[in-house]
Amino acid sequence: MSHPATPWLRLEGAAVLAAGLVAAWALGVPFWIGLAVFILPDAGFAAYLAGPRFGAVGYNLAHSHLGPLVLAGAVWLAGGASVWLGLAAVWAAHIGMDRMLGYGLKGATFQDTHLGRIGRRRDG
Repeated sequence: MSHPATPWLRLEGAAVLAAGLVAAWALGVPFWIGLAVFILPDAGFAAYLAGPRFGAVGYNLAHSHLGPLVLAGAVWLAGGASVWLGLAAVWAAHIGMDRMLGYGLKGATFQDTHLGRIGRRRDG
């Protein structure tokens, strides 16, 4: 049984996805670079080669909103180029997409997330 807030968290993910893509476009992120950065957080899956505990940490580091927020804050404080802010927005958009689809931060197993369990349930 999923948590009553899960539909709201998925809707929030959809909003972050849309806002991140609009921001990236407005900040002038080239399409191919944006696409590459959009896919990049899933490289965190490689940490699962070292076991489930390392996998969860690697996945969660790449899929936490803290990453793009720290990047955007550092770029802004340094007076950096807007394209870097756009790349932080693309990263946040990827996280939003995953949340919208129900892929939350990982727990003890890949299927156990802060949004509930991924996959079909087997009763009985």
